[in-house]
Amino acid sequence: SMIPSTPFDPLQQQWRSLDFEPVKNWKNQNPDGHVIAAFPVWVPVEIIHAAGALPVMILGAGGLIDIEYADARMQSFICSISRSTLELGLRGYLKFLDGFVFPSICDVARNLSGVWQRNFPEQMVVYLHLPENIQSPHAIRYMVHELKRLARALEERTGRTITDEALRQAIHAYNQVRGRLSTLQQIREKEPDRLSTYEFYQLLRAGAIYPVEAYLTILDNAIEKVRTREARPRDRIRVILEGSFCEQPPPELIWAIEEAGCYILDDDFMLGLKYLTDSVPEEGDPWENLALTYLRHARPSAIRYDGVRERAEGFIRRVKDLGVDGVIFAYAKFCDPAQFDYVVLKTHLERLGIPHLSLEFEEKMTVFETVRNQVETFVESILFYA
Repeated sequence: SMIPSTPFDPLQQQWRSLDFEPVKNWKNQNPDGHVIAAFPVWVPVEIIHAAGALPVMILGAGGLIDIEYADARMQSFICSISRSTLELGLRGYLKFLDGFVFPSICDVARNLSGVWQRNFPEQMVVYLHLPENIQSPHAIRYMVHELKRLARALEERTGRTITDEALRQAIHAYNQVRGRLSTLQQIREKEPDRLSTYEFYQLLRAGAIYPVEAYLTILDNAIEKVRTREARPRDRIRVILEGSFCEQPPPELIWAIEEAGCYILDDDFMLGLKYLTDSVPEEGDPWENLALTYLRHARPSAIRYDGVRERAEGFIRRVKDLGVDGVIFAYAKFCDPAQFDYVVLKTHLERLGIPHLSLEFEEKMTVFETVRNQVETFVESILFYA
């Protein structure tokens, strides 16, 4: 392989297979426990945890299987993560799931929730309608109602009542996760030689399948390793990578971008883990606290409509705060929200004279030389012609 080993390679062995070993181990230790899936965008995992269930992020098949059955139930011109996730279900790889929560990301996710319910009637399926008009005075009440609707479905499925205290404890646990990830993110921003994005990505993807307690241990160990390792500065430009908020890119793509001469200081990989930019308050009404944090302290993103101007201004602010040299848009093939978002953001970048590059990927992508050449040309244009 062109990619050298890293201290976090054992994590890859878990998420680069279809065994879901950490999930099945948890299930064996908790025979009455329930496993609830979601895509890797924001869902209130705290509520799932408070129900005594294990939240798991399903990331598609990652090119490990061919699509044979899913195309008979959905169009072939939609994103890979939806098609391959359905393929996993139809082939029996996801029998361990007790439910699937689909947040309002896009029309494909909405349609897949109905397809999933029809094909897997034994599983709980909830489509979570998140607020679109976040400035509305009714947004908080509306979102609390949606969160409690999810809770009622989970209670019916698990037979366990979700108390306010259980939800507060879950909020505390995931606040700790966000804190650890924030620590690693700060290291990336200030000392990118110490932690590559490729390595950080391995840590993020571990959060998809490990229980929160085990994941905190993984993150603590990672922070210790990263802080004590030797760092060797390299001649690279500083960039933000945007557009991979749902379907995840092949890890080799990230490696190719870095090796072509980039420090990736920020990204939207595994957005659900990083979506809330502040801790959820642990005192008071936990339902309102979750809703308020989502509405007032969430990362600007293509998956929520804050308004075109607000979305662009939030992104440009992040670009300026990090002092990057350029922006790389990497979005999944057929991902409408990412491509619409790209049109808005690139217009504002061009007005400010900020260089940008767009790349398209899909799960089964195996050749990365073209990507590397494109990025090297982008890097050279900044280093020598800016």
